[in-house]
Amino acid sequence: MEVRRTIYRKDRLKRINRLSLLLNNREMRALGIYCNRFRIKNKSEFLRETIMKAILKRFEEEHPSLWEENEPTLFNRNVSQ
Repeated sequence: MEVRRTIYRKDRLKRINRLSLLLNNREMRALGIYCNRFRIKNKSEFLRETIMKAILKRFEEEHPSLWEENEPTLFNRNVSQ
């Protein structure tokens, strides 16, 4: 049973979707310098992790909160009336 569950998890995490990214010469050179300086061997992994970190950070910053105030309250009313 455990073997089947492990295989299923691996299949779900298998990367089958392709994403193309175009860089200009300066961007490509900057990426190359960065990877050399910080000894990054796998650029694909680096880009994937960097993109996902940015996405998750943005989701975290913009998630709804229990304390969000959509309607004016006594303390933040519009004084234009």
